[in-house]
Amino acid sequence: MTENWIIEAKGATDVGVVRSVNQDSFFVDTDKGVFVVADGMGGHAGGEIASQMCVEKVIESLEKDYFKKAEDSLKEISDQKINTYISTAINYSSTAIYEKSLENPKLKGMGTTATAMLQRGLNGYVGHVGDSRLYLIRAGFIYQLTEDHSLVTEQLRAGMITKEEAEQHQLKNIITRSVGYQEEEEVDVLHLELELGDHILICSDGLHGKVGSKEICDMVQAHGIEAVTPLIDLANHNGGEDNITVVILKVAEK
Repeated sequence: MTENWIIEAKGATDVGVVRSVNQDSFFVDTDKGVFVVADGMGGHAGGEIASQMCVEKVIESLEKDYFKKAEDSLKEISDQKINTYISTAINYSSTAIYEKSLENPKLKGMGTTATAMLQRGLNGYVGHVGDSRLYLIRAGFIYQLTEDHSLVTEQLRAGMITKEEAEQHQLKNIITRSVGYQEEEEVDVLHLELELGDHILICSDGLHGKVGSKEICDMVQAHGIEAVTPLIDLANHNGGEDNITVVILKVAEK
């Protein structure tokens, strides 16, 4: 049966209104179905280098391990195996970033978040480390599908603080997992089944730290993938202390 849907996508990044360097990176490729957001951290140029390397190495790993096999045996690759390709790709980048940091003392301790989705048909395969986020927006509702790997989230989960306290916490930017800080990191993976009309939004904390989930949902409902620009504008209007990156994809009718 002929497919009656296509994937539309758009991404954008902005330095914000406070910082002078953008340490976020992103990648969008609807033909291959790859979408990545990385939010770097580290002094000097460390964060910028880490996020750029993360994107490059994730793609390099998928090109080497997944796409060559997928061309010949797409239907035979299990969901679990594709999730393995995603987590392997993220750790491939972690090793490369860690080794790079050993070459230059100024880059020591650099790292990055990584939230990557590989789309195959009406399926999404996600690998996630850090506090960037992936949301599903469906039928007027928004769902945060990734869990922040942050100190505040751990305290919230343990019942030590309330949700309201977490949103205002001074340490909310401290993450407990990052790509590149060590050779390998624990990668969260998940599989989701997509439906016609769905939107997937991947963003750095420069967005979700300044714009609430309801506002994100409303703006995507109103503007679709073109919401990347007004969302960035809104985050800047609300303070813009951090770099802001947004990637939105839609399962659209042909």
